[in-house]
Amino acid sequence: MKRTSRDIRTANRYEVLRRCLGRSAVSRQELAAETGLSSATVATLVGELLDLGVLVTDGFVDSGGGRPRGLVSVDAGHGSLVGVDVAETYVHAELFDLNLRAVARADREPVPGAHGPAHVAAVIADAVRSVLDATTDAGTGGPVLGAGVCMPGLVDRQGGISVYAPNWGWRDAVPLRELLAEHLDVPLYLDNPLRASTVAELWFGAARGRDDAVVVNLGTGVGAGLALGGALHRGVTNSAGEWGHTTLVLDGRPCHCGNRGCVEAYVGAPGIMRSLRELHPRSPLLHPDDQTATIGAIGRAATEGSAEALDVVRETARYLGAAIGDLVNLLNPEVVVLSSWVAEALGAPLLDEVRSAAGRHSLAGPFGATEIVLSPVPTDPVSLGAATFALEGFVGRNGVDTSGLRPGPRASIAGGA
Repeated sequence: MKRTSRDIRTANRYEVLRRCLGRSAVSRQELAAETGLSSATVATLVGELLDLGVLVTDGFVDSGGGRPRGLVSVDAGHGSLVGVDVAETYVHAELFDLNLRAVARADREPVPGAHGPAHVAAVIADAVRSVLDATTDAGTGGPVLGAGVCMPGLVDRQGGISVYAPNWGWRDAVPLRELLAEHLDVPLYLDNPLRASTVAELWFGAARGRDDAVVVNLGTGVGAGLALGGALHRGVTNSAGEWGHTTLVLDGRPCHCGNRGCVEAYVGAPGIMRSLRELHPRSPLLHPDDQTATIGAIGRAATEGSAEALDVVRETARYLGAAIGDLVNLLNPEVVVLSSWVAEALGAPLLDEVRSAAGRHSLAGPFGATEIVLSPVPTDPVSLGAATFALEGFVGRNGVDTSGLRPGPRASIAGGA
């Protein structure tokens, strides 16, 4: 899609707000220097954000002999945002203030085997209502400005449609935003967890200040969020990063997508469970019907030095390292971040083995310039990223007429959606 002047103006407004998040106060001059926008443009954008109520004036600072510079900051209590991480086995919702600080959480689990769209929508809505009930107690002090909901698989973010979710058997378009709107009376923004976790890392995590980063999501499903040139890369159909469904082993294990030998079939939670069965069929670490319990048991046992657990971690890292090596050679990123619940559960033992394996499958030059790290984001990165999508939607939905505003030289939103 071509970007209109209105799109650019909205993006610039969002970029100015993004630069204010998590800071005590900032001057318009600092914002102009950081964004590359002209001082006049920043002054106009700050005025609009003040009118929206998301920014407030916050005193003055000495300018070194000239007129004191006025400061602005985010009014964290002006409203709240909800971010929802929907995975194949759980729904995790978080409530954030406008500075994107988490103030309430709720977890729900779909009924095992019940993956119909109506049921999934009801579980998501229940989790969202639970954190919304906490708005008064949490002291956010303002209305709910929006909820970002991140769904596994392919998502049409404009239409609010889950296009394809093979792990649930959703192979036809599901109008999920419509289904959720039957339960929730808040603005809703659908997207994919790869994009959300990448934004979280760009804003608050290991990719902050980096131009080129890959965020590897390891859960039931697997994917790679991409940040290229300091901005989120979506692709033409918002499906960039479906690296989990690239072929790793010719004629290998069957995958939910219908192909064989996909990365996900070896390093997603079901694939790791299969490796455990193959290596140690009678292992007490295996909980046949519980992915979370099995991966958690492997992680704890590996940390304690269990030979069985370390076998599984090494086998997983052997495949994951080869697949990450392809990403390093192809994209030459500054950092590769291992994120999501499987990466968190397997932790340092997985990271050490992956670094070694990726080095064997990468060219020396690109690998030497790439860090491979675990995500340092202190809260659920997908929920955090989803909340930023809701914030972006609010800023775009409530933009004022800026027809006389000329966009500055930096028209894109670094790390935005």
